[in-house]
Amino acid sequence: MAKEYDNPEIPDVHTALDQLTVDSLKQLLNLLPDESKPTRKADCVASIERCLSGEKLKALWERLDDTQKLAVAETIHSEEGFFDAARFRAKYGVLPVFGTKKNDWGGTSPSLLRLFIHPFGRYSGGMSGCVPADLKQRLAKFVTKPIAAALPVVDELPDCYEREDKAYEWQAGDQGITILTGGRVYRTPTQQPKVNASTVEIPLTRRDTEGDALAEADLMLRLLDQGKLVVSDKTYLPGAAALRELGNVLSHGDYYPPTAASPDGGDEIGPVKAFAWPLLVQAAGLAELHGKKLALTKAGRNALAKPVAETVRGMWQRWVKGKQFDEFNRIGAIKGQTGKGKRSMTAAASRRAVIEQALKECPPGAWVKFDEFSRHLQAAGHDFEITREPWDLYISDSNYGSLGHMGFHDWHILQKRYLACLLFEYAATLGLVDVAYIEPWEAKRDFCNLWGVDDMHFLSRYDGLIYFRINPLGAYCLGLADQYQPSRPKAKAVLQVLPSLHVSVVSEGLTLEETLFLDIWAERDSDSLWRLDRDKILQAVERGQRVAELSDFLAARDGQGLPETVEGFLAVTARQACALKNTGSVLLVECADEDLAEQIAKHEQTQSLCQRVGPRHLAVKVDAEERFRQAVHGLGYGMLRG
Repeated sequence: MAKEYDNPEIPDVHTALDQLTVDSLKQLLNLLPDESKPTRKADCVASIERCLSGEKLKALWERLDDTQKLAVAETIHSEEGFFDAARFRAKYGVLPVFGTKKNDWGGTSPSLLRLFIHPFGRYSGGMSGCVPADLKQRLAKFVTKPIAAALPVVDELPDCYEREDKAYEWQAGDQGITILTGGRVYRTPTQQPKVNASTVEIPLTRRDTEGDALAEADLMLRLLDQGKLVVSDKTYLPGAAALRELGNVLSHGDYYPPTAASPDGGDEIGPVKAFAWPLLVQAAGLAELHGKKLALTKAGRNALAKPVAETVRGMWQRWVKGKQFDEFNRIGAIKGQTGKGKRSMTAAASRRAVIEQALKECPPGAWVKFDEFSRHLQAAGHDFEITREPWDLYISDSNYGSLGHMGFHDWHILQKRYLACLLFEYAATLGLVDVAYIEPWEAKRDFCNLWGVDDMHFLSRYDGLIYFRINPLGAYCLGLADQYQPSRPKAKAVLQVLPSLHVSVVSEGLTLEETLFLDIWAERDSDSLWRLDRDKILQAVERGQRVAELSDFLAARDGQGLPETVEGFLAVTARQACALKNTGSVLLVECADEDLAEQIAKHEQTQSLCQRVGPRHLAVKVDAEERFRQAVHGLGYGMLRG
């Protein structure tokens, strides 16, 4: 977590001990059986100080258990200077023992660990504290630095997500009562329910986003060029009708069907990719509002002539640094983000920078479980805050449901939900990460302790994100690769490429990756027969992909080599796909007569700004419109605005 204390350092052991009561000091002395048991405070302090110096210090260290030794090591080698319980538990899965309970009123007896990690004040306790500066120097001579937090990954994605369900059974006379996890049950403390655990397997939906993102980024530029994206002139967000229209033209649709909702129909998921794209193009400076429609900016028109992968990289980089929109607003169940609460929200750009740095630690091509990635951020010190004042945020009711209550604003409620939104709605939409997910109401309910969530099936629409992996486009956008090298599915199926441009599946069957790849370049005639399609190939090349990728894919799966007709077809198509170049939009200007068109086209002040395209017409680049107007004004002519 972020720093909890303004000045966490305690200068020396004497200062740490001197702030304690005599009773507390005597409890620490009881941990040292060879020491005398003085009664005066100064003598108690001196006695403990002697044990924390010289050879006795290492002997005390050896008496700590393994977890306590790790706690000391983490504390003296941390940048923050204090023991971070949340980070320690995220890294090791356990917490060290600082003390044992003495009575039912909260009293505790300190463990040996309290001789090393001291509380910040007389009345502070729990698991807070730090190692005094002089003690830290002595310990650093033999306490080695802990190993860095590791992020577990898998090469192959499992077919299912396994969710553990628990049922609680109470005995009420002769009648058993069973309540499933998620229901609220009130019983007397003396009742001890029987816990029955079971595992439910839920199939994963996998979406390889790289190809979709390249196609959709290109599509967005075309829609903007045609003025077909309508947004609010106040919020700059698309309305329900615009979201539906955009969702219908996305490659393979949105992540969830448009009408997807919880089993009782109460909680709708809503759009994800369709919502993200209009925001992404605005944040990247590719679009701006003209009336109630988004239109291409000069940068957007320039992007039409660039490789799409380069445009996507620029969009991600601008999004990470952008200030226009906060993804946490998409966690609609958490209220209070506007008005007073808005002032206490942290800057979204600072959060994104932390998460981007953590993403760079993920090995490209390997699947990462989202829960493990969230845990890794804590364990590795990639900390960020959502709000400076959690009392401003709430669920259902600003009083009872305030997230300021203990346990209501923990990492898994705020930071983890934000992290899922950024990855699922923005990084995946831009094609940086492939995702595997389930319906959000099928995920583990880790928010049931919150007030006001009884009727909620999920806390956010992103709760279903289970796995992700950085793909080649993501590696390029994150700076992990100097150039973009598109994905090439591993060869598993055996294909026969026919002179008729048909591709027949001979054996093994196509994997999902192979199927998605072929779908970019060919039309499917049946489950085992595909046909190379010139129009699809042209569209793929326009999105920045290369025909060589298709040739390599086919050659790797057909041991006979490609027929000459197919090689010729691919060579000609590749050459013709690059025969034309989009250099941006132009205005078609109609002149009063041919003489005027000729005069303007050849005049030294205007000839570099326009080109004659007919007897009375001139073509003027859109970004040169104002310069062209000023030039023709100098010739004594005017041009009505369209």
